[in-house]
Order: sequence, then C-alpha cells, then structure tokens
Amino acid sequence: MPLPYPVIALGSLLLGLLAGVLGYPDPYILPWFMILTASTASVYGLPLGLLAALLSTGLLLLFPGFHPMALAILLLSAWLAHAIGESLRKAHRRAKALAKSQRYLAEALEALPQAENRHALLQSLPERLAALGTGGHVGVWVPTGQGFRLLASVPPLELEEVPATGVLGRALREGRPVHVPDVRKEPGYIAAPHLKVLSELALPLWERGEVVAVLNLERPHPFAPEEVEGLVRFAQAVSLELDRLADLEERRLLAGLSERLHSARTLEEAGEKALHLLLQTLGLEAGTLWQAQGGRMKALAHHGVNEPSLLQVLKEGLPYGQGLAWKVYQTSSPLFTARYTEEPGAIPPLKALGWDTLAALPILTPGAPRSRWVLVVGERAKRLWRKAEIELLLMACRTLGLGLERLQEKARHEAVNRLFLEFLEKPPEELYPRVLEEAIRQVPGSETGSLLVWEDGAYRYKAAMGYDLEGLRAVAFLQEDQLLWYGLGPHKARQGEPRILSQEEKPIAEISHQTAPPEVIDTAGKALEIKANLCLPIPYKGEVLAYLNLDSLHDPKAFGQDSLEVARFFAAPLATLLHEVRARKLLEEAALTDPLTGLGNRRAFERFLQEELKRAERYGHPLSLAVLDLRGFKAVNDRLGHAVGDLALIRVAEVMERERRNGDRLFRWGGDEFAAIFPHTPKRGAVAAALRYAKAIQGLCFDGLCLGVNIGVASYPEDGTTQDELLSAADTRMYEAKARGQVMVA
Repeated sequence: MPLPYPVIALGSLLLGLLAGVLGYPDPYILPWFMILTASTASVYGLPLGLLAALLSTGLLLLFPGFHPMALAILLLSAWLAHAIGESLRKAHRRAKALAKSQRYLAEALEALPQAENRHALLQSLPERLAALGTGGHVGVWVPTGQGFRLLASVPPLELEEVPATGVLGRALREGRPVHVPDVRKEPGYIAAPHLKVLSELALPLWERGEVVAVLNLERPHPFAPEEVEGLVRFAQAVSLELDRLADLEERRLLAGLSERLHSARTLEEAGEKALHLLLQTLGLEAGTLWQAQGGRMKALAHHGVNEPSLLQVLKEGLPYGQGLAWKVYQTSSPLFTARYTEEPGAIPPLKALGWDTLAALPILTPGAPRSRWVLVVGERAKRLWRKAEIELLLMACRTLGLGLERLQEKARHEAVNRLFLEFLEKPPEELYPRVLEEAIRQVPGSETGSLLVWEDGAYRYKAAMGYDLEGLRAVAFLQEDQLLWYGLGPHKARQGEPRILSQEEKPIAEISHQTAPPEVIDTAGKALEIKANLCLPIPYKGEVLAYLNLDSLHDPKAFGQDSLEVARFFAAPLATLLHEVRARKLLEEAALTDPLTGLGNRRAFERFLQEELKRAERYGHPLSLAVLDLRGFKAVNDRLGHAVGDLALIRVAEVMERERRNGDRLFRWGGDEFAAIFPHTPKRGAVAAALRYAKAIQGLCFDGLCLGVNIGVASYPEDGTTQDELLSAADTRMYEAKARGQVMVA
C-alpha cells in the first residue's frame, strides 16, 4: 500500500534533519529537503511548495557548508513539482467527475425503466439525483402555457408556479440545456425563497419530439464541466425512457380498447367502455361520445359527468352549431384547447362550471363527408395537451371508429330483422312509419323523411317524420312526377340507385314546386327548409314500389358515400318487405271488398270509420257519413230476376264512383244498402255530396223499373262522438226519410 504524501513530506523533513545532526555535509542533506518541497508543492500547490522551500533553506542554514545554489534548487523543485502535480490533480478531478457522470448514466439505465408511467418517472427524478449527491436543489417543472408548475423537488420548495421568463423558460424555448455558472449575472433569474444558489442547470426532457418537462438543478457552488456533461446525458436517457413509456402506453391502450370494443354488444356499451379506458389512461375527468342525428348531437355514451346541468345537456343533446362537437363535425379536424371558457361557442353550463381543458376529436368513417361521431374529453383544470396525448387520442379514435362501424352494421341487420318480425304482427299502415323511422335512424345524415308508396295509380304519402302527414296526404304523384324529383331516370330508379340532392348544387324547393302545389309542399313538406335530400327508389321485379326520401334541414353536406352505401343496404330488404305488404294488403282488400260491386264491404266500412273517427278526434277535423237504402230494387229483383238485380247493384256502384269526390269512401253496406264516409267534411258538404249520389241513382232504370234512394246523414261531433252513435243517427234518419217518402233526412 503506497504511503500518503503528508507522511512522505514529514519523513523527508526528519531524515534531512537527522543527516545534518549526524554531521553529513550539505549534498547529503539537500535531497531530503527537495523531497519535502516537491511533495508539498505537488499536493498542496505552488504557494505551500515555496513555503516548504524557504523552510528547507532556513534549516540548511543551521548546518555548515550551506551554498546559495541550494535555495535555487529548492525553488526549482517546488515549481516543477507544482506543474506536474497540477496536471495530476486535474486528471484526478476529471476522473472523479467522469466517475460521477457514469454513475448518473448507470442510475438512469438501471432505475428509470422501473417506473410504471411517465408521471411516476418524472416525480422520481429529484430523489434519484439527490441520492447521487448532486447537492443543492433538484426540481422537475412542467410547462403550463403561462409558465411552469412544480411537479416534484428535493428539498421541497415554497414555490409552486413560476413564469416562463427565467432559465427554465430559456431551456423550454431553445430546446437545449442551459447552464448558468453565476446566477448573479443572469438578469432573468428567479430566486427561490430561503435557497442559496450560485449555479443553475436547466435540462429539457423530451417526449415524442416535444419538451414536456424541465429538470432543474441549483447549487451554492459551480458545476464542473464533467458534471454538466453527465447530467445532460442523464436527461437524454430520461427522454428516451419517456418515449419508451409513451409507446408502451399507446400499445396498452390500443390493445385494451380493441378488447373492449370486441366484447361490446351495442354502440352505447362500446362508447362507455372506450370512455372509461381513455379517461383512466390519460388521467382526465370526464368525456362524452356524441352522435350526430339531424339537427341535434345526441350523447351516445358518457363517463364522469355528474353535475345536473351537464346531465341535462346530455339528455337534451346539442342544438345544431353549438359547442366544439358541431365544429368538429363540420370540419372533421380535431380541436384541443386549455382555454375552453374563452371559446366563443362554449356551452354555457360547461363555461359556468369553469371547464378549461377539452379535446374534441372526429371519429371518421370511410366515405363520410362529416364526422358521424365526435369524442369529447377533458377536465376542469388548465393543462397543455402533450403531443403524445394528441397522437394517442387520434389513434384511439381510429380504433374506436372501426369498432363502432362493426356494431353499426350489426345494428342495421338487426333492424331489418325486427321489421320483418313486426310485419307478421302489424297492419301495413303501422309498418310504414316503422320503415321510415328505422331508415332515418340508420342512414347517416338523415334528420326527417317521408315514404311514398304506389297505390291506386299514384305515389301517395304513407309515412312522414318531421312533416305534416295529414297535409301531405292531399298530394299524389304520377310516375313522371317522381322521376322528375328523382332526377336519375327510370333505369336507375328500377335498379334502386339512391341519389343525393344538395341545396348548394340545386334549388330543392324549385324542383318540389314542379311536382306538387307550393302551398302544400312548402307548409306540410317544409320544402323551403330542406338543405339536402337522399331519394331511394325501392324496386321489385322492375316496378318501383315506393320512394323513400330522407332529408337534412340543417346541413347541405349531410349525406355522403357512406349514406349511399347504407341506403343501398336497405333497398333490397325494404323492397321485399313492401312487396309482402302490398300482397298482404291485396288479400286484406279482397276480404274487405264486395265481390259484386267492387266497393268496400261492411267490414271495410267499420274499419275505415274507426280510423277516420280517431283522426277527427285527434286533429279536430269534421267527419260525416251517409247510409243509403235503394227504393225500387225489390221490384227489379223480383220481376226481372236476380241477374238483373245484380246488374242494378253494379250500375249503382258505377254511378256513385263517377260522382265520388277525392277523399270520399263508398261501401256496399249489405243487400240493397250502401254507405259513404266523408273525411274532413261538415254536414253541409256531406248533404251536397249525398244529393249528387241520389240524383245519379235516380237516373237508373231497368225495363221501365227505376231506382230511387233514401239517405240518412250524421256528422261528428254534433250527432255523436262514437262510431255507434253516428251509425245509429244516420240509420234512424234513413228510415225516417223512407217513412216520409223523402230522399234525405240530415
């Protein structure tokens, strides 16, 4: 084991003195004092080395034979030893600093990967560096937009936030380490209370190419260059670990999201599971998955929303154009903000509660001109959106979009199956609204709509949502009218090819006015309000059974390629369904039709009267009916035979059909009795119509035997409010007319 330098110096001094005491001449004493001088100068520097040389010279004067050259030799020894020692001392200091630097890197490579997430990693840095003996103060600061927030420090600081004007701000803006050897010369230095500082080192920490934190070290003594180098490498190792943790978090999130979406059975369940995972991963407070449905954005799922005012917003939905969700819907671009309360389109309840940090992201689907779903997540506190968080949310939305598309397609198949099941249980008139309702729900961009079905030589409105169906029933369209509205020609119509019409391309109301009276189509059909229309012909074996119109009253770009694809999906099953409806209706009409005259029978009369009475009660419309009994029919039947009697009944039905007004319904009540129902008609109008029927019947004669008629008229509500009351009143008046020999009693 080598002797320490102080022992060597002391030993040399003693041996030199011993040699002088024993009477050795100067040449034997001087080398020992040279060793003393050189040892002192090499270890403690030139000043102490010169002092040792002077001490040695004084001691040499005590012995005989002193020569002044000895002083020069001693001074030269001190200078040479100092020069050699200085380089050794520098090498020693550098070796110690490099060893410390290596400890920083070794600590980073060994301990940093143990952190579970980026937050835990950043919080652990001050303790890790303090344990390595860096000295002074170590803190991790996170940018907030206005400045920095202290995440962790050793020892603890009284400061929690600082502006971005000091050394920390320089490191963030310049994206490089900033070393200030003397903070007294730094004009932007921000002093911490009760902390003595001479030097400061700010090290930016990177994640996905972005500075996400600054590691700051402050000391009462300078940083050695080797220490600065080691700490810079330590920060680089931390940045690499932050990138690794971001990649790991991304893989975990996407794997978890895929698993949850695969296990979900409905869109609502998928949205709730996805929100729970996203909020947990990003440490956010709440979120909502919105679905655009016509003029409102409906909350498909939400998580973490507890305030009554916000729950009411979720229940009612967002009106068109209000909030970030609608902006994202229109632009299909994500929005990130940490100042939501300052946004011009902020939702009042969110603004009142002080929500500042929000992200709204589109969930894009192939062929969609708009974002059909919008993901909104956030928290009350202000915080900057990191690049890694933005990339994570964008990737999550792509995965979420695929999962929602799969569930949407499943929902479409289930909807068609439900319609076929309902077909077995419900009459056609109730099935038409269900077909329309399901189409509006499933076809992206739909808000309102109508269904026109081919019946009695024209297309007639059978269902409407968002429009006045009763008003639209007054309009019927020939094939030429519908082809003009459709616009793609009969060939495309027979193929069931849907078409899109936008207000930006063609004036929708003007086309409507060419096929229907403006006073009807503008009021009952809101033609002036329609911004976009999707028209779907529903063909079956070369015949277009119906036209399905789906409309948007707010967005000219509501429909896209995705809308066309879904419409095509619905065309084939709807055609089959409507064909079956028609077939069943024909069977029902056969059961409700008098085989001799072709008029409705008594069963049809009772059903139709019941339906019209419900409408009259609901909308306050007038309603009248008439019961007609033939005079002279028994004589025709008895004298001329049943064949002529049957012919007489047929002729009565024919002349009544010729006199029938649009909307009147005629029936053969039974035997030689007929009936008529007059919807939307008060008693005065019903009497006039019944007199026309009576006049037409009185013109019928068979071999000199002429027919006549006795009529009883009753009206709702003055003559009764129920079916039995109205029938009883009309029947009584018919017998009264017969007894009096009059044509009619009303």
